[in-house]
Amino acid sequence: MSSSARRAPSTTAAPPAKRAALRRLGEWCARHSVIVIVLWIVALAGVQAANKTVGGTYSDDFSLPGTQAQQGRDLLAAHEPAAAGTASQVVLHDPAQLSGFQPQVAQAVGSLQQLPHVLSVQSPLPPPGQPAPPGGPLSADGLTGYITVRFDTTPALLGTDYLSGVDAAVQPLRQAGVQVEYGGPLGELARPAPDDRASEVIGFAVAIVVLLVGFGSAVAAGLPLLTALFAAVVGLGVLGLIAALSTFATVAPTLATMIGIGVGIDYALFLLTRHRQNLMDGVDPVASAGQAVATSGRAVLVSGCTVIIALSGLSVSGISFIAKLGAAAAVTVVSAVLGALTLLPALMGVIGRRMDRFTVRRPVAEAGGDDADGAWHRYARRVEARPWRYLIAGVVTLAVLSIPLFSIQLGHIDDGADSTDFTDRRAYDLMSQAFGPGSNGPLTAVVDQSAVPAGNRSTVQSAVQQALTNLPGAASTTPLQTSPDGAVLFATVIPATAPQDRATTDLVNHLSDTALPDAVAGTGAKTYVTGNTAAQVDFLDIVSSRLFLIIAVVVGLAFLIILAVFRGPLVAVKAAVLNLLSIAASYGVVVAVFQWGWGGPALGVSGKVPIESYVPMMMFAIVFGLSMDYEIFLLSRVHEAWLRTGRSQDAVAHALEITGRVITCAALIMVSVFAAFIVSDNIVIKMMGLGLAVSVLVDATIVRLLLVPAVMTLLGPAAWWTPRSLDRILPHIDAEGEGEKP
Repeated sequence: MSSSARRAPSTTAAPPAKRAALRRLGEWCARHSVIVIVLWIVALAGVQAANKTVGGTYSDDFSLPGTQAQQGRDLLAAHEPAAAGTASQVVLHDPAQLSGFQPQVAQAVGSLQQLPHVLSVQSPLPPPGQPAPPGGPLSADGLTGYITVRFDTTPALLGTDYLSGVDAAVQPLRQAGVQVEYGGPLGELARPAPDDRASEVIGFAVAIVVLLVGFGSAVAAGLPLLTALFAAVVGLGVLGLIAALSTFATVAPTLATMIGIGVGIDYALFLLTRHRQNLMDGVDPVASAGQAVATSGRAVLVSGCTVIIALSGLSVSGISFIAKLGAAAAVTVVSAVLGALTLLPALMGVIGRRMDRFTVRRPVAEAGGDDADGAWHRYARRVEARPWRYLIAGVVTLAVLSIPLFSIQLGHIDDGADSTDFTDRRAYDLMSQAFGPGSNGPLTAVVDQSAVPAGNRSTVQSAVQQALTNLPGAASTTPLQTSPDGAVLFATVIPATAPQDRATTDLVNHLSDTALPDAVAGTGAKTYVTGNTAAQVDFLDIVSSRLFLIIAVVVGLAFLIILAVFRGPLVAVKAAVLNLLSIAASYGVVVAVFQWGWGGPALGVSGKVPIESYVPMMMFAIVFGLSMDYEIFLLSRVHEAWLRTGRSQDAVAHALEITGRVITCAALIMVSVFAAFIVSDNIVIKMMGLGLAVSVLVDATIVRLLLVPAVMTLLGPAAWWTPRSLDRILPHIDAEGEGEKP
């Protein structure tokens, strides 16, 4: 084993032509800095101008072909259009009786009916002189009611201009003093456009402080931020243009911003650190930029590809909504890599040797060899001396943090968790108080009896009505209605619990899997459960069933990348296992904060909420990709020292000595960028921001500073052992361009 492990550096070096290409790119950008910077400015202005002119919009409209909710909706659209479409509520409340506003309600209903894309409008008030039916859209005390508006499309796709027509339609009610709130999809359309500039400012402010303290120079602190900002804005502009061709979720640009800025600062920081060390060693600035791109730039390229591959793994879900979120983040990762490899060398060329002209403390860059930083050197030796102690401490810490994961409840966060500044939250509260929390998530039971002989249809109707009577978990059920052609039966079921509660999910599954199918068994009829809440449950079922497939694909791809780069099966296995442990720990923190309520109210979340169904899947792909950044940067230095010296323990210490400060600063910056998004109004963004911040913190501290050096020390030379048969088929990828060291 030892002879295979102590392989000469030449066997893993990249072809000289590839090394020379990156070196030439860095030197050309540094030498022609004005041209490169102007091209980036033109690109930024161009994509932003094009985005404003022809760019697309973002919405949460997506379909799930083949699911019960979609099939039931399609069936209603074909046989009873007035009962199909997307339902939304206009909630009315007044301390006096709403019946006293009969003319205004009638006028509002008529005006809403005239709006484009409206299929039907149901008034909350009965005809004059008639009592309100029990269980209808008017509360028992007559103070609250709701107008049900059904659209032929999701209101989010209609744009905010559509709201002016809705506002005009209900204006008579507001002028009369009635409180009017929009619930459901219409309320989401009425929300103010998300503005995450505060999060971005906070993240950048913390990044500036970290860079100033860590590297001592105002210029050195500004270059990574400027590069990341330029690249992120260009990437977002490109994403907007792509959104004109395909629909992306409303969280897509925020997610892309989080990832783009985070990795952009990281990538620029690693290149800049190598460049500054070159300058301190007396290398010419242009040559230094070329060497930085040929060495650390290669690691940036490998890391960026790893992140993109991990994000691409989301396409395995088979859900376009999720796959497009991964694609949106990948766009800004690509722009971050391009910015680090071209714009940053150009800025290096402009600055020249004036990198440390404005300093706030003694400038530092990389350390290594006999001049290694004392604290990191001593720490590395302590890990080497007692690897089992550090390994056990790290594993126990991650295990404790992971405990809440075992009680995770996936679901959909309903409007009840939002701020009362939003009209849909106020509508939710009014509906809950007057009709019960389940009124915010009505279900529609649909029965297709087109294949049932006419003489047997009354039997089917009786059996279905009986199945819906006294249904466990349901607060009320309307009588069955029949489509004009008699082919379809449908009824509304109001759950007893809120849409996000597990009991509501259980009710949907009981209806769709047991109650309705059993009622029509042997008759030839088919049953479906549809509505917004039912669609969310179908989405949850699909995500849950494919989550482990996503994990397997992403872990497998990451394993292959690490194996190809470092040519050590044990190193690749170690990377996969430790990353799984760190991700489990971050999941546990998210569950404790949001689902258990440990700090959720302090973050602006009302009560306990389930974990949004697609968040674990997104977090896994993003975190696994980002964790490869630190893995590759650290292991590339370990590998470099191992190839040079053949001493495994010294190689680990050497890597910690020269990367400890850089990885710590990079992690603090990325943590601050992600954590800043906790102030977002979007709870899913809060959840993602916290989860990503915790995962990076755990990965850069417990994993990189405890587990990785401990495991690498214990593995020793075996870490780099590769079977000869495998070595022959593996590609040769030089992660740090050993042939390009100054």
